[in-house]
Amino acid sequence: MISSFLNILREHYVAQQNDFIPLHTPIFQGNEKKYLLDTIDSTFVSSVGAYVDRFEEMMKEITDSKFAVATVNGTSALHIALHSIGVGLGNEVITQPLSFVATVNAIRYLGADPIFLDVDRDTMGLSPNSLEKFLKNFTKWDDGKLINTESNNEIKACIPMHTFGYPCRIEEIVAICDRYHLTVIEDSAESLGSTVKDKHTGTFGKLGIFSFNGNKTVTCGGGGALVTNDIDLGKRIKHLTTTAKVPHKWEYFHDELGFNYRMPNLNAALACAQLEQLDGFLKEKRKLSDLYKEFFKNSEIIFKSEIKNTTSNYWLNTIEFKDLLDRDEFLKVTNENKVMTRPAWNLLNTLPMFKNCITDSLENAKYLVDRLVNIPSSVKLNLNSKV
Repeated sequence: MISSFLNILREHYVAQQNDFIPLHTPIFQGNEKKYLLDTIDSTFVSSVGAYVDRFEEMMKEITDSKFAVATVNGTSALHIALHSIGVGLGNEVITQPLSFVATVNAIRYLGADPIFLDVDRDTMGLSPNSLEKFLKNFTKWDDGKLINTESNNEIKACIPMHTFGYPCRIEEIVAICDRYHLTVIEDSAESLGSTVKDKHTGTFGKLGIFSFNGNKTVTCGGGGALVTNDIDLGKRIKHLTTTAKVPHKWEYFHDELGFNYRMPNLNAALACAQLEQLDGFLKEKRKLSDLYKEFFKNSEIIFKSEIKNTTSNYWLNTIEFKDLLDRDEFLKVTNENKVMTRPAWNLLNTLPMFKNCITDSLENAKYLVDRLVNIPSSVKLNLNSKV
């Protein structure tokens, strides 16, 4: 099976240097160079410029949000989102252990601690059942605050993450959090173009964040964005990301502690050119996911597909092995043959800086982390030939 997998990739992949097939590589075939040169010619290469404004407008349109803020990366977007709703020292934030470390780094930057709850096996994202069970059994209301009865700390927010671009059961999660007056911040770093019932991820909670790192579906080298339908909150966040400087033609006055988190115009120019191609990228990635789905359908390996009423961007196509030894052999042989595959991240609760955080059983997360593999998912493929 591994040999056939390698053959199908070699047949369809657009060869790169040294015949290496990466996990996810960007493609620049639109107006990237034109917009970059335009930015250089304008001399507005830093955080003030026409492309920053244009990028925010494009993100509003793509996600159908009322307000968007450009940031230097997804981590800063998540950090400022948490800061803006008052998360601070001694607070707790519910999230999932199967995620990139930036999700919980942003929580810890504020002196807060994550609570790790289990994921669903099909979505690989936060499980509504795990969330409901924890809130029912381990929280209480005290003076208008939701208190964790194990730690006696206030729980301020919930961060579900759309793992590898596959939408989680976000509607159920938001409904549960609404009952407990918990603010939902969606970590949509990986899910640009993913939807639930035609509504874009990142728009179900109070705030949503996106990443435009070099390996994402759309990239500007580095960069992030925050979206919200709360215009007043959006304006405050934009102010905070601009070092909280009060607008003035020449005077520098800052009215509170702010952050230098604005996306540079150079990055925004690249992002705008990439966003113009988003629909095409998504179509190509779906062709690839369909090819993988067909390839794995008669094997014991499970190709992870979007659940009902959702559309995944298939940022990283993911397969699930039944046997750990088979998974390890697949990883070894593919990488030895210059095809980049990788396992899921180590569970965040196993990392040294988070090992003492509260968790539930994490049964599904522990099962998945030993069996998941990401396989090449670039849009830079030739999918016109027959399998």
